[in-house]
Amino acid sequence: MALNTEKNVQVMQTAQELGHAKKGLIYGVISGATWGLDGVILGMALAMAPFTGGATLSLYAGSLAGAAMHDGFAGFWLFFYNLFTGRAPEYLRTLRTRPGKIVVLAALFGGPIAMSGYLLGINMAGASYALAITAMYPAVGAIMAVFILKEKIIPRVWAGIILCIGGAVVVGYVPPGGDFPNFYLGLAFSLLATLGWGMEGVLSTYGMDMADPDIAIGIREATSFFVYLIGILPIASGVVIFWDAFTEASVYYVAVAGALGALSYVCWYRALNMTGVGRAMALNVTYALWAVFFSWLIIPGFELTFTLVVGAVIITVGTILVTANPKELLKLRKV
Repeated sequence: MALNTEKNVQVMQTAQELGHAKKGLIYGVISGATWGLDGVILGMALAMAPFTGGATLSLYAGSLAGAAMHDGFAGFWLFFYNLFTGRAPEYLRTLRTRPGKIVVLAALFGGPIAMSGYLLGINMAGASYALAITAMYPAVGAIMAVFILKEKIIPRVWAGIILCIGGAVVVGYVPPGGDFPNFYLGLAFSLLATLGWGMEGVLSTYGMDMADPDIAIGIREATSFFVYLIGILPIASGVVIFWDAFTEASVYYVAVAGALGALSYVCWYRALNMTGVGRAMALNVTYALWAVFFSWLIIPGFELTFTLVVGAVIITVGTILVTANPKELLKLRKV
């Protein structure tokens, strides 16, 4: 009798863990889809007033103002989410801790450096191309972890990194049709974003593991926004564009993109907790493929080139090899 009871408890516990992991997979898929859609909508916003401009300076200023608005809206939505869940007082408590300060440092790499490169990449090369390139950030993070965290890279991960690089070459080999005179410069800025997010991932491995993820993400977005507003936009002549955007229709697009970005981050960190780092990251980086799909679905006249699709698939496969053993991704019972 006792053996049967113990066996039933184990069966129930396994079923509960399996259900928990399956929810984590759903959150992982949502995180990838929402970040892909976020990039497409941001690309549409940057093609509208007041972010557009003929001069190179105006082009930079518009993209940086858009990046500031995106992180500002994301931080705004996250603050009200945390306020609604009763965790808003944790902001100040977390900021006083060492992990909180590391989250702030990670925010500088993930926000002003990576987000600026990302938005400039979207503006100059198009959302699908920029998202395909930035999907390599886990591979970059893996390389950085070797030097910073003294981690070792196994042959499978090296194979994934090589695939990521090859996929990036395929993506950038043929420029898209349309008005993209600074296409290759846009790819370079996308690579800058990849480096920034890779470094953010290495730093947040420590900081966000010791702080409430939803609070850490809120601090990350708020830090990025204030650095933009106080330190970057005045230098880049983007303050006027930033405030003018609130009188244009593009502000609604950026507000929606900010909400999608906030949702993507929340779902990603829930997936990390519920189904493991490898599976969560492998599902998150499919945003490169989601961006291609949503661009084709939403943007009129979008050109779905063969090299873009093939390159995005190669980068996604390579990143999965970097982040997880493909055999283990299918063995959900081992979560």
